[in-house]
Amino acid sequence: MTIQIREMREADVERCGGICYAAFKEIAERHNFRPDFPTPEAAIQLTQAFFSSPDVFSVVAERDGEVVGSNHLWEYDAIRAVGPITVDPNAQAKGAGRLLMEAVIERGKQKSSAGVRLVQDSFNSTSLSLYASLGFEVREPLALMEGQLEGDVPPDVTVRALKAEDYASCAELCRVVHGFDRVNELKHTPPFLTSFVVIRDGRITGYASAPQFWALNHAVAETKSDMCALLTGASNLLGEPISFLLPTRQSILFRWCLQKGLRVLKPMTLMTTGAYQEPRSYYLPSVGY
Repeated sequence: MTIQIREMREADVERCGGICYAAFKEIAERHNFRPDFPTPEAAIQLTQAFFSSPDVFSVVAERDGEVVGSNHLWEYDAIRAVGPITVDPNAQAKGAGRLLMEAVIERGKQKSSAGVRLVQDSFNSTSLSLYASLGFEVREPLALMEGQLEGDVPPDVTVRALKAEDYASCAELCRVVHGFDRVNELKHTPPFLTSFVVIRDGRITGYASAPQFWALNHAVAETKSDMCALLTGASNLLGEPISFLLPTRQSILFRWCLQKGLRVLKPMTLMTTGAYQEPRSYYLPSVGY
């Protein structure tokens, strides 16, 4: 019954995607929340995308020759990101989750990462306890927000799709807010998702990487007004609901979202190891931060 950790192979993708779907579905429905993945196929597609990326380190847990779980470490930028980590519901509480986390933590050390971050479901006391025991610090209470924002952006700002020439400005803005940038992650936003910038006084004052898909979206803005304009403009241009993770300590922005009709789908928690700078302005994290 020994559990072995090894790098993921192409032949593991479908099995790992199926486990990912089942694990998230089981914990969400047990607590009366909507599962993160609508179908097994969606989880398999995400697993395939991570496995195929040279910037994502993917591992599996194997017991008696059968894969029982997987984990991923996003290595786009200096700050690494974990997830999704999932273990077969029939094989949980047997040590696989801890070994999968230890594998990516060790990988981060080997690659001299500045820090490692993750976002977990606050109602999942098991994962919260595991990550804390492995050295992760609780940094932010988050709310998964969803809905359609309607209305006009202020006349002195413009919201448009991000262009390649915007990357340098976005990187600098992120460094001001967080102390590091996420430009490589931003450049690898899947082509079926659209990134947006807000422009005020002729310069970029905010950006959002994927406001139509919360798990891959992150955003920074100089002011609350810039963030509100960015989200409203993106929602208008997309013509569909947006979703994002909101640090609820940003109480003024949180109340604005609620007043605009957005709803909270579930609570989550941002946890980190390594370098951390208290954000210096408004921001939204992705699942990978």
